[in-house]
Amino acid sequence: MQVTSITDGIIIDHVPAGHALKALKLLGIDPRHTRLALIMNTDSHTLGTKDIVKIESEIEIDLNVLALVAPGATVNIVRNGSIVSKTTPQLPEHVTNVITCVNPRCVTTVERGLKQQFHMVRSHDDERGVQYRCDYCDEEAQL
Repeated sequence: MQVTSITDGIIIDHVPAGHALKALKLLGIDPRHTRLALIMNTDSHTLGTKDIVKIESEIEIDLNVLALVAPGATVNIVRNGSIVSKTTPQLPEHVTNVITCVNPRCVTTVERGLKQQFHMVRSHDDERGVQYRCDYCDEEAQL
């Protein structure tokens, strides 16, 4: 299989295997209307297997929400065929309209037009690490 390089756009590398579609959904990227290439379950020296997303487009997206599903991802910005910057997304303190509250009694599920807002909570339990809670009802987000 051969996937060519892109001229202008974004390359998201080191996405955990099987998480590329979830990453696209969180980023608000519609594959039907965006020119992109998904490389899934490819070999990786550090992860074993990984996904790679190549987006050939000039789009504005909040790449930090990517850290919700791929905290170790690398984001490369490509201009004129060359990588001009390389970053690692950081977990945001707040996210708006990215996660949906699952609490059926939350005001966001009843009232139309309310923003789905979540804030980061650091857990003292090492296994749970960081979690996000609804600003309105404090329900834990299901990522």
